[in-house]
Amino acid sequence: MLADYVGFAPATVSLVMNRSAAADSIPQRTKELIRKAATELNYHPNFAARSLRTQRTFSVGVVVPEISEGYEAMVLSGIEDYLLRAGYFYFVVCHRHRADLIDEYPKLLLGRSVEGIIAVDTPWKHSLPIPVVTVSGHHQNRGVTNVMVDHDAAAELALRHLIEMGHRRVAIIKGQEFSSDTELRWNAIELSAQRLGLPIIPALVKQLKDDTPTPELGYRVTRKLLAAREPFTAMFAFNDITAIGAIHALKEAGLDVPNDVSVVGFDDIQSAAFQNPALTTVRQPLRTMGKIAAETLLNRIGSRQTDCSPNSVVVEPELIVRGSTGPAPTDAVQPQGEAGTQYEGVQAPQEGAVERLIQETGLTKAQATKVLGALARFLVGELH
Repeated sequence: MLADYVGFAPATVSLVMNRSAAADSIPQRTKELIRKAATELNYHPNFAARSLRTQRTFSVGVVVPEISEGYEAMVLSGIEDYLLRAGYFYFVVCHRHRADLIDEYPKLLLGRSVEGIIAVDTPWKHSLPIPVVTVSGHHQNRGVTNVMVDHDAAAELALRHLIEMGHRRVAIIKGQEFSSDTELRWNAIELSAQRLGLPIIPALVKQLKDDTPTPELGYRVTRKLLAAREPFTAMFAFNDITAIGAIHALKEAGLDVPNDVSVVGFDDIQSAAFQNPALTTVRQPLRTMGKIAAETLLNRIGSRQTDCSPNSVVVEPELIVRGSTGPAPTDAVQPQGEAGTQYEGVQAPQEGAVERLIQETGLTKAQATKVLGALARFLVGELH
């Protein structure tokens, strides 16, 4: 009926209305005429009939830990872009790192007759009768393709950037134990640091805890770093969300970013460029990784030949230098505690002295604290 109304071949109308990838070759004007006519006739494709006719559901499942600003949301955006263009419907399930849901959801999706599954940052040990692609899965499962960033290159980009600016005491924030990327990235950091001659100081290595996808985790772990009173001039955070929380904690402690401490994040989420200061980060092409995962999955669904699929697809990272990194200060930053606290034989400046120096010179609190601290260390040296 619709084909007769618009005067085009039924096959052409079918491709357009079903959003087939093959419709890309059809002129835009033709597609607009067909969709306008469908609206006038209140015509909708009968997907149930289509599934019965083709014995296919044109749907896939997407498994993610959670959906919030950051890693998963950007990967999901790339998956969505590709699947929409290809005319596929998709189900999204969030497991919140619960082992029972990670085990149950693939079975649930199979019950919904999905033709394939994309698992994002999710441990994958299942053996399913449908194609599976993982993003940052890192498990060598037969017939499963893993899309991942080159962590060795990413670690070297970040550490080399800091070393070239004179930083030698670098705090490192590791990811949670349940994150698929944590172990691989930490191993890459250790190897890159060894190659570059950068010492890893155990007291400056902290690991994220809990499953809160907010800057609060970075804030809390940085507070612990500062409380340890181990000087550092730079920080490499597990991801941008962590880095944002870390910068807040550093500023709250009276430290300036990047003049006192440089901070490097990871991922390059959308808000990274709009922080104050704008965040230097290792860009993981998350949307591209999502598109690659979706394209790989649909290719496998179309071919049904799992043995020909690659075990992994590796994408290259990129260092994005913004305002949160700068040259290392002459003196390593002494993390601040309460006024009067001892730091290796040097008493921290009293709050009143800091305030007076600010009033008399116009220095910032961080600058005034550094000046008084340097003076105190000099006087202690003279006395000894």
